[in-house]
Amino acid sequence: MKGIILAGGAGSRLHPVTRGVSKHLLTIYDKPLIYYPIATLMLAGISEILLICTPEHSQSYKSLLGDGRQWGISISYAVQADPNGLAEAFLIGRDFIDGQPCALALGDNIFYGAGLSGQLQELARLEHGAAVLAYQVSDPQRFGIVELDADGKPLSLEEKPEKPRSNWAIPGLYFYGPDVVQVAEQVTPSARGELEITCVNETYFKRGDLRVSRLQRGTTWLDAGTFDSMLEASHFVQTVEKRQGLKVACLEEVAWRRGLITDAEMRERADEFKNEYRDYLLGLLDTRS
Repeated sequence: MKGIILAGGAGSRLHPVTRGVSKHLLTIYDKPLIYYPIATLMLAGISEILLICTPEHSQSYKSLLGDGRQWGISISYAVQADPNGLAEAFLIGRDFIDGQPCALALGDNIFYGAGLSGQLQELARLEHGAAVLAYQVSDPQRFGIVELDADGKPLSLEEKPEKPRSNWAIPGLYFYGPDVVQVAEQVTPSARGELEITCVNETYFKRGDLRVSRLQRGTTWLDAGTFDSMLEASHFVQTVEKRQGLKVACLEEVAWRRGLITDAEMRERADEFKNEYRDYLLGLLDTRS
């Protein structure tokens, strides 16, 4: 399965900060926000990634991430000239997808929890249809919502409903079979002029081909799209790292533990830093020796 990260948009909720920089390049505690969706896809076992961003920020992403080889993955780039909706990612990435299953991760969504990697890897083995995650929230009016039956099968999908039928929100990580481009091509702009991801999901739902995987209790999902939510996410990551002594979304560590880079390459990556990040990477190597 291939992976797309959508990191476009104007970031207007974060003006004036994002008038000069993409919000996905801002920091969540000790790492750029964009590291978190990359780590999520890597944990799912996805090594070919297309990053879609705005034209004015593409060079900044390339300078930060390169082609991904330092983490044993492949990162390529495409631009979304205007914020025309999440489903446009599949049209922009048509050649990249090339008839294969594909995951779409939103650039401002953060996932963390025990057992998460195994759950994501199972979803990444999808060969047809679609699969979405479900996460219990206390304010379902703010999200796309899925109603589930007793067996966890979807009964309905709603986008930011005034009277939600459930409190299961759909986070910004989606898995699709090889026909997702064809499905996206049939989506027409919504009232707000965007190609909505909900319409893509509804197509699979109506033909009985949508699977829902509920995130386990204890798993955290954060949507870091506002000043408050970014601060909350930073505090969460800081707490986890300080308490456990383990970093969240450390791409070098994910690559090393997955066997994408060797001990020698890990040491080489560590030597690129002159701070505690270097000490952390070298400390991981010491635990193996």
